[in-house]
Amino acid sequence: MSSSAINTVVKMMESLPEDVQNRIAEHLQEYIQDLHDELKWDDSFQKTQQKLVAAARRAKQEIAEGLTQAMDYDKL
Repeated sequence: MSSSAINTVVKMMESLPEDVQNRIAEHLQEYIQDLHDELKWDDSFQKTQQKLVAAARRAKQEIAEGLTQAMDYDKL
């Protein structure tokens, strides 16, 4: 798969010395890996979002019913 944006970046990189090309490639690899990690996180969050909403509703209900206690941060 090739797009005009990728072709433009490749041409720009090809005009640079090889050591600079290698540094750019390393940065791009790290950046792409970070993007993959973010996509995994987003996917995981989407899969659990309904559970988080349900837990928040339960917590609000328990607070309203007086079933909770204030947290003593000194005991943590």
